[in-house]
Amino acid sequence: MPRRRDPSGPPVVHRTARVGLRLTRAQRERSFGLLRSGADVWACVLEINAWRRRRADTPMAGYQQLCKLLTQAGPGTFGELDTTGARSVLRRYSDAWFSAAARRKAGHAEVRFPRRRRGLLPVRWYHGTFDLDGRRLRLSTAAGSPPLWLRLDRLVPYPPDTVRSVTLLFDCGRLWIDVTAELPVTVYPPEQRPDPQRVAGVDPGVIHPYAVVGLHGPALLVSGRAIRAEHRMHLADTKARRRATAARAPKPGQRGSRRWRKTRRRARLVETRHRRRIRQARHEAAKTVIGWAVVGPVFPSLGAAGWSAGPVGSPDTATSRRRSPSPPAPRAAHPSPHRSTSRPGRSRTVEPAGTYPVPAVPDVIHAAPGRHQDQLARGGPPHHQGSRSPTPTGVSEDPQRTTGPPGERSWTPH
Repeated sequence: MPRRRDPSGPPVVHRTARVGLRLTRAQRERSFGLLRSGADVWACVLEINAWRRRRADTPMAGYQQLCKLLTQAGPGTFGELDTTGARSVLRRYSDAWFSAAARRKAGHAEVRFPRRRRGLLPVRWYHGTFDLDGRRLRLSTAAGSPPLWLRLDRLVPYPPDTVRSVTLLFDCGRLWIDVTAELPVTVYPPEQRPDPQRVAGVDPGVIHPYAVVGLHGPALLVSGRAIRAEHRMHLADTKARRRATAARAPKPGQRGSRRWRKTRRRARLVETRHRRRIRQARHEAAKTVIGWAVVGPVFPSLGAAGWSAGPVGSPDTATSRRRSPSPPAPRAAHPSPHRSTSRPGRSRTVEPAGTYPVPAVPDVIHAAPGRHQDQLARGGPPHHQGSRSPTPTGVSEDPQRTTGPPGERSWTPH
C-alpha cells in the first residue's frame, strides 16, 4: 500500500483495532526495550530544546529538523530501536508541539508545550517496515539486531493488504499492538442505495445511552443500567480504597515507599480497567443502534455484541418512576429516556428491576444488555477475588439503593 494516496482515488476510512500479545520472557524484555528506547528519543528532544531555550534560541520542533538530528546521531544510538520507530516518536513530539503552539496562539494560555519525560512511549511502524502473517508479526529493529517476532492472541480483523501501520504500546499492565487499516467506503449500486427518506432521530441520554425513533416505525431504547452499575461499583471501590490507604500515603515532599508505589500502580490498573469497561459498553450500545438502523423496523438479537431485544414492557427496561404507597401511573405516554422531573441539580434513582410492572408503550423496543442482566441482579459487574477492595462494614455497595419503606421517596444528588 503506498504511503501517499491518489487524490482521485475512492474515499477510504481508517480503523484501528487493539490486539493483545502472547510473548515469551525474551520477547517481552525486547518489547519493553523498544518502548524504553522510544522514551529515550523523547527525552533527548526535550533536553536539546532545554539547551536551546536557555540560550534564547528558537526551539527545534519541525519533523524534518528532528530527523536530521537523528541521522547525525547514527545507528545504534537508541539500542534496538530502528530509524522507523524513532521517527514515529519524533512525529509524535512535533505534532504535540505545533498543536500546543496553535492553541496558545488562539488564546488558551493554560496549554503547555510537551516537556514531561516518559518511561515508556509507543512506537509505530508503517507499511513496508513490518510483516504480518496470520497471528505472527515481525517488527524491524536496528542494524545488527535480529528482527523481533511477536505472536498475536487473535487474528487481525482486517484484510492483510489493507493494514497501514502497527503500534507497540503498554497499557493496562500488558503489551498491545494497535493495528490501523485503510478500508474503502462502502459504495452501493444505484438500485441499492440507502433511501434518503428513511431517517431516524437519535437522542443520546444521560441514563440510557441512546433512544432512536423513526418516522413511521418502532422505536429503540438502549438500556444504560450496566453502565450506571459499573460507575456506582467503581465509585464505592475508589472511596473504600482511599480510606484504606490514606494512612500509608506519603507526606508532601516525601518519597513514597515501594509498598505505596505498588498501591498506586494497582489503583491505576483498576481505573484503566473501569474506563475500558465503559468504553466497551458504549461501543456495544452504538453498534446496537447501527444494527437496528440497517436492518429496518425489526431489531435482531446481536449475540456477538452481547445485546438482545427485550419484549415491550419487560422488567429489563430501566424506567425512572415515582415511588408511592399505591401502584403508580406513568408520567407520560412516551417518557424521555434521559430527562428528570426532579429538582434542579438532583436526579431520581432508578428502580430495581421488577419493582413495578412497566406499562407497555406501543411500537417501542427496549434493547437490554443480555450479557449484563445477571450481573445487574447481583448489584453490578462481577466481583473478582483480589480485583477490588472489600467493602467496609456499614457501607452499601450500591449507593443509590434505598433501604427505607416502600413509600419513601429517595433522591440522589449528582
